[in-house]
Amino acid sequence: MRSVFDDQLELLNKELISIGSLCEAAISMSSKALLEGDMNLARQVTEMAEQINQKEREIENLCMKLLLQQQPVARDLRTISSALKMITDMNRIGVQAADIAEIITMANISASKDTMYIGDMAHATIKMVTESIDAFVKKDVVLANAVIEYDDVVDDYFNKVKKALVDLFGKTDTDSEYALDLLMIAKYFERIGDHAVNIAGWVVYSITGKHNKETQR
Repeated sequence: MRSVFDDQLELLNKELISIGSLCEAAISMSSKALLEGDMNLARQVTEMAEQINQKEREIENLCMKLLLQQQPVARDLRTISSALKMITDMNRIGVQAADIAEIITMANISASKDTMYIGDMAHATIKMVTESIDAFVKKDVVLANAVIEYDDVVDDYFNKVKKALVDLFGKTDTDSEYALDLLMIAKYFERIGDHAVNIAGWVVYSITGKHNKETQR
C-alpha cells in the first residue's frame, strides 16, 4: 500500500515540475515578446495560461485523491496540502504572464531602453519560480529560503523601473499611457516574484512544519 502511495507522490512531484515549466515558459515568452516587440509571441502566452489553469485542476484532483484515499499524516499531509497552495500561486503566475502579454498586444509596446529594467525583472522572476519548484522537488529548505531572500533583487529592479518612469513622465513629449502600461507590466512581474516567495514558503512548511506568515504575499 505504501509503495502505491509513494508512486502517487512521485507523480505529484512530476506534475508540479510540469506546471512549473509551463509557468517559466509563460514568463519567458511574455518577457521576450516585450523585449523583441513580438506580438505573435505575446498572443501565445494566453494559450499557455489556459494550459496552466488546466494543469492546476489536474493536480488538484490528484491531491484530493491522495487525501481521501490514502489519508496521509505528518510530513506526507504537509506535502500534499502545500502542493495545493502552491498550484494556486502557479495559476496566478500564468494569469499575470497573460496580463503582461495582453498589455503588450493592446498597447503595441515594443522594446526600448525604457524596458531594460523590466527585462532584468523578468529574468529574476524566472529564476525565482524555477528555484522554488526545484526546492520542493529536492526538499531543499536552504534553496527555498534563498528564493525568499532573492525577492529583494526583484524589488530593487521594480524601484529602478519606477524611478526611470518618473523621469520619463518628466519629459514633455512622453505618452503617459505608454508609461503607465510599462509600470503595470513591471508590477505584474513584481507580483510574480511574490508568488514565487509564496511557493518557497510552502516548501519550507512542507519540510519543517513551520511557516513564516511574513513570506506570504
